[in-house]
Amino acid sequence: MTGDAGAEVIVVDDDPSVQRALNRLLSTHGFRVRSYCNARDFLDQRAAMPAVGCLVLDVAMPGLSGLELQRELQQQGIRLPVVFITGHGTVPMGVQAMKHGAVDFLQKPFDSRALLDIVRKAVESSREQSSQTLECQELESRFLSLSEREREVYKLLIQGLLNKQIGAELGIVEKTVKVHRARVMEKMQAHSLAELIRMAETLRLPPCSSPIFSSPKPGPS
Repeated sequence: MTGDAGAEVIVVDDDPSVQRALNRLLSTHGFRVRSYCNARDFLDQRAAMPAVGCLVLDVAMPGLSGLELQRELQQQGIRLPVVFITGHGTVPMGVQAMKHGAVDFLQKPFDSRALLDIVRKAVESSREQSSQTLECQELESRFLSLSEREREVYKLLIQGLLNKQIGAELGIVEKTVKVHRARVMEKMQAHSLAELIRMAETLRLPPCSSPIFSSPKPGPS
């Protein structure tokens, strides 16, 4: 099984021999690799993070440790999966790393096949996360294209109201509701009400509590 040429693995380890070994192993299996001698160099260069990839971090490094780097990246909103490697790991250290979302925690010397399997797992997780992010951004763009009235109709649609009920709620005739409903379906690129509801869930827009779906003032019945 080969790697993904579109995926990038960032290695941060203060041992040059480990860096070379990881670079050779991962490159041979199709991954692009970037290496840094310590966490501070990595942060100072402020290089762009890959859309799909993972971080392979040594736990114990001079200055900023791998665990501290993991927390720093999380604070910056960088969610790349992390694989830790260490020659001096402890159980509490491993537990702490996993609690903060690490994919795995490997002791040096590690088996090459085991590392590759874990990196592939991390990259696949990154790919899924990237896909979900792009989907959410696309849905947000579609939602923002709706007019205020269309958003009101959207809210009531996903609550399960019929056209006549929506019209009574908004003080408009049923024919106008049908027009707005058709525009909502078209702009959101939804083919069914069920799909429209799933989109609202992806956008985390619950009909009763989202500020963006604030309840309209009821019109005349």
